[in-house]
Amino acid sequence: MPKSADRGRRTREQLIDAAAQLVGEVGWGAVTTRLVAERAGVNAALVHYHFSSVSELLATAALQHATRMLAESADALREVSPAEGVERLFADLSRFTGTDPESLLLAEAFLAAHRLPELREGLAALVADFRGRVADWLRASEVKDADSVALLLGAAIDGLVLHRALDPSVDFRAVAGPFRRLVAG
Repeated sequence: MPKSADRGRRTREQLIDAAAQLVGEVGWGAVTTRLVAERAGVNAALVHYHFSSVSELLATAALQHATRMLAESADALREVSPAEGVERLFADLSRFTGTDPESLLLAEAFLAAHRLPELREGLAALVADFRGRVADWLRASEVKDADSVALLLGAAIDGLVLHRALDPSVDFRAVAGPFRRLVAG
């Protein structure tokens, strides 16, 4: 592959990383071409060379981040029992404070999805894929109503992250027990 293509791909990734960081720091609506370019260490014209708008860049950053995060979570479940998987999911959630950059990026993306149909469609597909992977994992362990339990688990995770943003004392591990019982019987 030509060096210019590698350089272009690196620049695009730098812009995506910079945009993701900035959403967590200043909010979706305050991210500008200039801020992204400064953070990425590139000329501002390159933002619009790689993306048709700042909204497209932010949506790309949010979707890329959500894809990675959901894939990591689903992959971590593959080799464990449902009870152990629930423990692992809720323990892993502890890294989300509600005010950390990852939580803020996802919260802002969910809000922006109401205005950006492409982002809404992309997030909906990612969430559906995650639910499907969790349901398949539960089904493999013969958990009853695997699809419904996967939906409930996914919605609970989203809700708990939002609750923690409002109340830092929310302890995700406190709900692991009821969810373990749900998947056990």
